[in-house]
Amino acid sequence: MDLPTLFGLALALAMDAFAVALGAGLTLPRLTGRHLFRFSFHFGLFQAMMPVLGWLAGRELRDLIQSYDHWVAFVLLAIVGGRMCYGAWQEQTEEKAQQDPTRGWSLVILSVATSIDALAVGLTLAMLGSPIVVPALIIGLVCALLTLVGMYLGRKIGDHWGPRVEFGGGLVLLAIGLKILLEHTLGNG
Repeated sequence: MDLPTLFGLALALAMDAFAVALGAGLTLPRLTGRHLFRFSFHFGLFQAMMPVLGWLAGRELRDLIQSYDHWVAFVLLAIVGGRMCYGAWQEQTEEKAQQDPTRGWSLVILSVATSIDALAVGLTLAMLGSPIVVPALIIGLVCALLTLVGMYLGRKIGDHWGPRVEFGGGLVLLAIGLKILLEHTLGNG
């Protein structure tokens, strides 16, 4: 695979992570270096690991994963997005103030949900007989960079439009999950 194609693929795979990072940036009252590092590191790591796992799994596992990967992504994104929408309508409490999408299970769920498509890319690369190390590194680095940009833009939007924008972030996650589900169930993905 040539370099321009690989970068195009990496950008396409990172779009979900960018949108989720944008939504996460909206929810944080203050964006710190730790937030940026945790989110971009984990998103980039998962985005780089999934093609490797898919590549290692090979052709046999492709049919099994392909039949339900869209459901897994939809459910994970719907859970996190639904929690964000619900949280936007709750009164500001101490527990609410401590919620941070860049920590704990939210971080793991979002990392997995945004990188499932990369698993299929790894399976495809295995079937094509392509090497995996350079593609995985580029995919992970592009994802990490777009995650940083998404969080930064999300925080700027949140600063400008106020804390109720968290609801919009939750809707973005729900929309991404629905898009993934519809593309796969309608035969477009």
